Formats: sequence, structure tokens, C-alpha cells
Amino acid sequence: MQRAIEHRGIPTVSITVALDVTEHIKPPRAVFMPFMMGHHFGVPFHRELQRRIILEALTHLAEAKRSGEVRRVALTWAQARREGKEIERRMKLKI
Repeated sequence: MQRAIEHRGIPTVSITVALDVTEHIKPPRAVFMPFMMGHHFGVPFHRELQRRIILEALTHLAEAKRSGEVRRVALTWAQARREGKEIERRMKLKI
């Protein structure tokens, strides 16, 4: 799908949590998040993290030099989850 969109002249970027699969299929551009499967944007309610991920993707869209380039974001799932739990605590969603 991404290649078909690119073929029409529209630049694209994927957000992925499966680096091995991404490196194998070589999409035009991708941002790798070292998170659990299904958690491409981190944890619920973590707006700052979600915004950062979107900005990383847009920056990569503008700065990538060659097709197949994967940008790796320096975050960990443990860090994102820890911050997410604190956000939930402050929102009184979980005790």
C-alpha cells in the first residue's frame, strides 16, 4: 500500500514496532518504536509521547535521504509504561 501511494507522488512514512519485518520488507520510510506489538503510539493518555512519535514520523518524512531508511527512536517500552502509569495515577484512573 505504501509503495502504491508513493508511486502516485505522495510521500509516506510507517510507524512500526517490528524492526525485523520492517527491515525485510523495506518500506519507503519507517520510524521504529521499540514498543510492544499493537502499541505503536505508546500508552493511553500519554499525549506528550504520542505527539513526539508523530513529530518523529513527520521529521523523518522530510529528512530521509533514501528509500528504505528506518529511523530509530531512543525510547523504551519500560519508560513509556512507567510514564503511562504515572499519568493514569494523576488522572485517578487507577489506584
